[in-house]
Amino acid sequence: MQASDLRVALFSGNYNYVRDGANQALNRLVGYLLRQGAHVRVYSPTVETPAFPATGDLVDVPAIPIPGRSEYRLPVSLPARVRRDLAEFNPNIVHVSSPDIVGHRAVSWARRHKIAAVASVHTRFDTYLAYYHLQALEPLARGIMRRFYHRCEVVMAPAESTAARWSSRSSAVWSWKKGSTSFPTRSTPSPLTA
Repeated sequence: MQASDLRVALFSGNYNYVRDGANQALNRLVGYLLRQGAHVRVYSPTVETPAFPATGDLVDVPAIPIPGRSEYRLPVSLPARVRRDLAEFNPNIVHVSSPDIVGHRAVSWARRHKIAAVASVHTRFDTYLAYYHLQALEPLARGIMRRFYHRCEVVMAPAESTAARWSSRSSAVWSWKKGSTSFPTRSTPSPLTA
């Protein structure tokens, strides 16, 4: 397969509305793929004044402000207009970057259409619960994350330590150094668990 044969639908909880390391890495990845001739469409919440211009085509998905952190938004649905756009784009890879509601629905859409779903791990969202004094929900959050990543054909992690953490949870875990313009490399399986 040539890069020009790739049609990647990327789902992100924050592609460019607040600047952070994860979305900088995703924008660099999209830029790299586009320069190689791949076709990429990004599905993410948008705001009137984003932190920086998005790389590639960006389709807005509905979202609500996160309580206590209103600058961040939680994608809440994959409405008919977005599903139509996704079907018209006709991806052959669905890339999800956060285990939120829309990420789960994107993986389900990919599986229903027999399209490869890949995930990139950027954040340990389960650890955020302590910030909200909801540590009791961490096991539930880890279970949701485990299910999410297990349903993907490939999980790309930003570092070997993260790859090792997820290697027991997915059939294929790859290490992807953030900021890298190269494709991920296969991680050596590790007995480490969460």
